[in-house]
Formats: sequence, C-alpha cells, structure tokens
Amino acid sequence: MPVNLKRAYDDVSKKDGVRILVDRLWPRGISKEDLQIDHWMKEVAPSDELRKWFDHETEKFERFKKKYKKELDDKSDLMEELKDIVIKHKKNVTLVYGAKDEQHNQAVVLKEILDRQQV
Repeated sequence: MPVNLKRAYDDVSKKDGVRILVDRLWPRGISKEDLQIDHWMKEVAPSDELRKWFDHETEKFERFKKKYKKELDDKSDLMEELKDIVIKHKKNVTLVYGAKDEQHNQAVVLKEILDRQQV
C-alpha cells in the first residue's frame, strides 16, 4: 500500500486515503474538522526530549533518525498498530505532520520504515 506524507497545513484530498497524524502535539491553528484525520498516533511521535533536542535543525537529522529509530524499537507494539492500519485499509495512507521542513521530520522516518518493510 502506498504511504504518503502531507503537512497538516496542506489541503485535504480524497487521494489522501486514511489520514494519520503522527505528531505528539496538535498542529497550531487547525481545527479537528479541518484536519480530517482518521487516527492520531501521538505515542509513535518522538519523545519530547528528542523533539526538543532535534529542534528541526537539518544538520542533526541523521543523528535524530538514529535516536528516533531506537525509540521506535521500544515501541514495537505501536509500530505494529501503525502497520496494521496501513495493511487493513488497502488504499492510500497519508502520514500527517506539522513540521515546516518536508524532508527532515519524524514522518519521513516513519515512511522510510514502512516502505522498507513493504507494508
């Protein structure tokens, strides 16, 4: 199944399929009605400590990825739940995130993991 990424601030589309918010914090200034998510998996997001350390500094992204993947190793039940959602829906799944940087964020890491495991 295709796993797509989309900023929370981008327009919602039917092509998004199942929309999963993967941020620990709700995106600022967006109502639940406007975001139109099907699942909010805040527990799969990076810990507050890791999120604050990374602070969306591009030069830290590779270290962030390693640390985040290590955190996810300890959350295997949540990753299984995420994989199950992707498999169950048999259509597009879009991981929704709030970060401005579209290439250096936790959703990119999650997509990489899901794609590698060929969910």
